[in-house]
Amino acid sequence: MGEVKVIGASLSSFCCRIEWALKLKGVEYEYIEEDLRNKSPILLQYNPVHKKIPVLVHNGKPVAESLVILEYIDETWQENPLLPKDPLEKSTARFWARFVDEKCILSAWDACRAEEHEKERAVESAQESLGIIDKLIEGKKFFGGETIGFLDLVVGSLPNWLKFLEELGGIKLVDAEKFPSFHEWSKKFVEIPFIKEKIPMPDDLINYFTTSGLAKTIRGSALANNK
Repeated sequence: MGEVKVIGASLSSFCCRIEWALKLKGVEYEYIEEDLRNKSPILLQYNPVHKKIPVLVHNGKPVAESLVILEYIDETWQENPLLPKDPLEKSTARFWARFVDEKCILSAWDACRAEEHEKERAVESAQESLGIIDKLIEGKKFFGGETIGFLDLVVGSLPNWLKFLEELGGIKLVDAEKFPSFHEWSKKFVEIPFIKEKIPMPDDLINYFTTSGLAKTIRGSALANNK
């Protein structure tokens, strides 16, 4: 099916989705690590508009944005389908994938960065989103049913990212008692060998943010109005 390249960053929760999908499909690919502080000519060549990762390059043609790339992979390589064939089920999976990216990830990030007097409310907002995800996976092995599907790969980027934000922001987002189904699914999902191989680890994320000075910036902004 031609040459496949992935331009990404090993600590990106969006990039790992692409590698998971390719491994699930049995597709061989070349991985190109991107330095986000010094963007490379190849990234600017293949994603000149947004200049962001991940980018999938297939036979010299680029596809950008993780959810778009996942659908491209699923349509191009038929083995181990990610999305259901039923139009309604497919649309539903797309809807919840957008919910994860636009609500769960962003609300958790906002909770991490919130100023002290706003932190409790921000955490509650993030947990409200996680509660919806908890209901979605209740009684299921995977979001896709009995096998890993599109939504599993999207939600799969959450567990370690949330642990990282909890440590960075000094907050608690995932409570096993509040979200038992999501908590149980998360524990099992991150231990799947090909998932574990590529998932960003919380300690590595903390180290990156600390050494780059980003952690200090985030904590400083959260305390700015309390001085």
